[in-house]
Amino acid sequence: MLRPADKSTSYTEKDPAPLQCKAVEAITKMSLPTALYSAAQVRELDRLAIEGHGITGSVLMARAGQALFQAVRARYPRVRRPVIVCGTGNNGGDGFTLARLMREAGWAPEVRTVGDSARIKGDSLAARKACTTAGVTAAPFAPQALADCDAVIDALLGTGLEREVTGAWRAAIESINALRAVPVLAVDIPSGLHADTGCVLGAAVRAQLTVTFIGLKAGLFTGHGREQCGEILFDDLDVPDAVYQASTPIAQRLRASGLRACVRARTRHAHKGETGHVLVVGGAPGMAGAAGLTGTAAYRTGAGLVTVATAPAHAPWLSAARPELLSYGVADAAGLRALFARASVIALGPGLGEGPWSRELFGAALEAGVPMVVDADGLNLLAADPVRHDDWVLTPHPGEAARLLGISTHEVQADRFAAAHAIAARYGGVAVLKGSGTLIVAAEKPVAALCDRGNPGMASGGMGDVLTGAIAALRAQGLSPWDAARVGVWVHATAADNAAGGGDLDWSQGFDTAANEIGLIASDLFDQLRARINYLAGDAHD
Repeated sequence: MLRPADKSTSYTEKDPAPLQCKAVEAITKMSLPTALYSAAQVRELDRLAIEGHGITGSVLMARAGQALFQAVRARYPRVRRPVIVCGTGNNGGDGFTLARLMREAGWAPEVRTVGDSARIKGDSLAARKACTTAGVTAAPFAPQALADCDAVIDALLGTGLEREVTGAWRAAIESINALRAVPVLAVDIPSGLHADTGCVLGAAVRAQLTVTFIGLKAGLFTGHGREQCGEILFDDLDVPDAVYQASTPIAQRLRASGLRACVRARTRHAHKGETGHVLVVGGAPGMAGAAGLTGTAAYRTGAGLVTVATAPAHAPWLSAARPELLSYGVADAAGLRALFARASVIALGPGLGEGPWSRELFGAALEAGVPMVVDADGLNLLAADPVRHDDWVLTPHPGEAARLLGISTHEVQADRFAAAHAIAARYGGVAVLKGSGTLIVAAEKPVAALCDRGNPGMASGGMGDVLTGAIAALRAQGLSPWDAARVGVWVHATAADNAAGGGDLDWSQGFDTAANEIGLIASDLFDQLRARINYLAGDAHD
């Protein structure tokens, strides 16, 4: 079990002077835990801390308030007149605690509430009373309250939200989102965001900073989560390590340090026969480019040889455009079968099409007994005639995933974890559900992998073909389907971040690539793929 956070520095709620909490350490270190949990699991972690280790709910709330206060001070040092918008649950209690600390420090916070104040109970009620005693009186929320503030703290809704936000709650969220000149900080999770799926439930706060506690919620890192959260800071509130030992996370974030063991530097006597042979099957008439992108990406990720089986008219063009590719024009399944003997892995589907020629080659590839990476039209053909295979990696985007499962794209995006697990369970092997917060799931593994790298510049044609080539190259070099998918996804996403100017930093930690995202194209990743795979093979560390 991975330790959730570095415990080298601690603080107590009775000693606010240094305020050296781990949220501030995260600003400096730019690091987060890798383990991701469901909302129910985090609530269980909270319960175990309270019942099994004698940490009261009021102490956890005090620590959360301290972490929030220091995060605001460190991240937005000029803020002195924030509006803290509080709900009726524990998130509101954290907000009341923060307001008290700010007032005691000489700031001028204003607290606005949404919901029936009579529903505020327990630790949250005690926090509200302490806030009032400190000189901050809460008033009902009104949009004009935001007119003169220099920051907004969203302490409205927590991780228990399951239904669409409506009424006064939605009006408050929309008022916050209408602001343009002041920063917005979310307490634990942006209000309106589903903690497990990353879906926006009608409306959700768009925060520049989210400070989350005890366990990282999976929904912060997939779906709409990455956009709604902005920069993410984490504080475990000094919950003991033993609490985390009792829970298995639902996912682990991909990190170079966790992938480095999968990739080895080349020996001095290495030759192309040892580094794998990728056979790309695709490139129906008019779609040669997709197969060429896949083949080139395979080379740039370390494959020793790459053969492209494509429509006969395309073979001379591909050879001229990329001489390293062994391009063969195949008219039928018989021509394709002649290429199977030397193949370590088949990359099936880039530009394959769905016509008679396509279906014939697809069927022959399925019978080859060779490991596969299936994408694009290969997935559409698979959806039309489902089969199960234990040695392949399927790489659908949400639309292709919907076809594989016979549901709508909206349903896929409504619960990306469920969709990825369903694909792996139905079709076998490893499923890679692409998108913001790409998920990697294996049929036999309960814990998913999640990639929180990558950027919106990847919304251009051919990016999926490049990913297919990268995963196929790694599989050809001897990695298992699971490791090839994890490494390939990470290399692909970080290559895109580098190409957009983001360097080695983590998108979720707030660095800005937006100036260079628009206009990014798939072939921009080639040199960066080479850099990223060598980064893993080298001695550098995160």
